[in-house]
Amino acid sequence: QVQVVESGGGLVPPGGSLTLSCTVAKNGLTIYAMGWYRQAPGKQRELVARISSTGRTNYADSVKSRFTISRDNAKNTLYLEMNTLKPEDTAVYYCKAQGSAKSYWGQGTQVTVSS
Repeated sequence: QVQVVESGGGLVPPGGSLTLSCTVAKNGLTIYAMGWYRQAPGKQRELVARISSTGRTNYADSVKSRFTISRDNAKNTLYLEMNTLKPEDTAVYYCKAQGSAKSYWGQGTQVTVSS
């Protein structure tokens, strides 16, 4: 079984920065693409950023040039560096790890951007 655990959320003022981490306990399984998603109150979960097993990235238009996704395969860890945060970035952020047959999700970490 794969376990996915996010960390690093919190309260940050507008214009601030925050880095999220996601550790994946693979238990021998192969993980391919990984991604960050978010869900704000009353809204659907949306893709924030995604990174393939080879390092190719793609971002939602709303976070391009502000967020950076990266992964350390040796540490089985995914990161999301968030800069110039805006109130509309407030959401629960989820990590997703794609296996060969199914996807694995973490429980989420709350990010609140407010003064």
